[in-house]
Amino acid sequence: EDGSWLPGGKNPVHDVYEIESTLAPGAFAGILLECLPDARIPNKSLGRYSNGNFVLTRVEAEIRPSKGKPVPVKLTRRVADYSQKGWDISFVNNGNRKNGWAVNGPTRRKPIKAMFLADSPIKVSKDGKLVVRFFHETLNQHNMGRFRLSLTADKGASLDGKPGLSPEISSLLAKAEDALTPAESAKLEKHFKATARNPATQAKSKVAQAKKALDTFKNSMPSTMIMKEKAQPKDAFILNRGEYDQPTDKVGRNLPSVLPPLPEGEPVNRLGLARWLVSGEHPLTARVWVNRMWERLFGFGIVKTSENFGSQAEWPMHPELLDWLAVEFAKPTVLPEVAGKPSKPWDMKGMIKFIMLSKAYRQSSSAPEELYHKDPENRLLARGPRFRLTGELVRDQALAVSGLLIPKIGGPSTRPYMPMGVWSETNRYGNLKNYKADTGEGLYRRSMYTIWKRTAAPPSMLLFDAPNREICTPKRSRTNTPLQALALLNEVTYVEAARALAQRMMKEGGDTPDSRLTRGFRLVAGRTPDQETLAILKAGLERRKKEFEQEPERAKALINQGTSKPDSSIDATELAAYSATASILLNLDRVITKD
Repeated sequence: EDGSWLPGGKNPVHDVYEIESTLAPGAFAGILLECLPDARIPNKSLGRYSNGNFVLTRVEAEIRPSKGKPVPVKLTRRVADYSQKGWDISFVNNGNRKNGWAVNGPTRRKPIKAMFLADSPIKVSKDGKLVVRFFHETLNQHNMGRFRLSLTADKGASLDGKPGLSPEISSLLAKAEDALTPAESAKLEKHFKATARNPATQAKSKVAQAKKALDTFKNSMPSTMIMKEKAQPKDAFILNRGEYDQPTDKVGRNLPSVLPPLPEGEPVNRLGLARWLVSGEHPLTARVWVNRMWERLFGFGIVKTSENFGSQAEWPMHPELLDWLAVEFAKPTVLPEVAGKPSKPWDMKGMIKFIMLSKAYRQSSSAPEELYHKDPENRLLARGPRFRLTGELVRDQALAVSGLLIPKIGGPSTRPYMPMGVWSETNRYGNLKNYKADTGEGLYRRSMYTIWKRTAAPPSMLLFDAPNREICTPKRSRTNTPLQALALLNEVTYVEAARALAQRMMKEGGDTPDSRLTRGFRLVAGRTPDQETLAILKAGLERRKKEFEQEPERAKALINQGTSKPDSSIDATELAAYSATASILLNLDRVITKD
């Protein structure tokens, strides 16, 4: 009933006791062995030998998880409250079977305790089991008698005299319960509430774990600085001739009188201004956004100086159009009917679709030569827009048509290919000095995820006029330079994309060069090539194929650019010839130009 074990039957020469027990999830730190006297043992002592003694040679333990291999537990710390002279508890597990721990059975008839502890607690998963083995290998028939086992998860078990307990607590525990005074009972209760595993300590542990998990989660979240309005705004004055030490009339916060006032009840602060900006009761916000979207789709804004809508801005080329689009954007009336679905105020996607479905946008960019001379920037909208794509779109388009683009949305910044040492000078002591490109999908994510240092922009982006982000740049410039063509023909991203595009041409384009070239042209340009273009591409393909057949090593070098591997089922020289042709396709003016 007290949870002890008493071996029976014939006493063998050398015996091994194996006890298997379930373990609660958490930790395991050690075993408490209690050896108890019993009248059924020789000499009414502690061991099964004729004089009542025993010698314990080894103690082993292992944790058996519900799945996987057993985990052995090294019980390196050993302590007992009594050891026979010359047979100390330290002899257990010392590797010598000629000695062990004995208890002087002929004279000892009192309970003895010993602890076997691991160096550090071992994590126990759900449904785990503990197996403990006691080996009696030193003297014949010196096997333990009645004993009891207890387990602990306490890594701080004390080894100073009594196993895990101070002498004072041990002496109190040795008393009968009815012999304890109220003060002694209170001391015992306080000790075990603070040190032993109990519902209170388990609950505190769970609370601590939950707080730690919450702190870890909060620390992993990105933070940003926010501004807070002062309870009492700082006074502002008109300054005499702008001199800060010559204030005159006191002035308060307000909006220009020519514009609608703040909505009733709104605070006269930044929050009130933000709500007013998107209230739809004035045209400022809508006009700026619509003009920038027009610039994105047509190449030039209705107001050409999209970065400046102030007193020095250019006058709108079509002021009525700008006003009407701004009103439709803030308070749509016609827009839902044209866009084909109900639209809400400030519906950006709806406005983009509305403009792109207009007759003005859907025009061909081809026009008589005299019209180009008369209106080179197409401000009169007599033809469709035609201008070079931004650097991000040039790269994304090459990855998309080649099939390499990873469409995954969100996540941390990625590190695509970069020239070796490109940032060594600008980041001599920074974290990008030894830049290493990603090895997985980070090479093929959209350009918007590319890591970008404010003073060290990706070089291939800068070639295509991407701003360096050192200052706010609402409007980008647009140039055409030989360096752009060199990047498209030689930069690793585009060489690898050309090879992947060549594989698509050969797999999806049929069996003839004409059909394969047509497939590639349609993938990159969105149209079928005319006969003259097709003939030029075919002649170049045949010429390059012959060259690569004569120099197969060059062919292998070309198709092995980048991390992704070429299709081994395709002939290397033929794939190289198509890769070179695909590189030309990606460099065509009508491919990198919105036409």
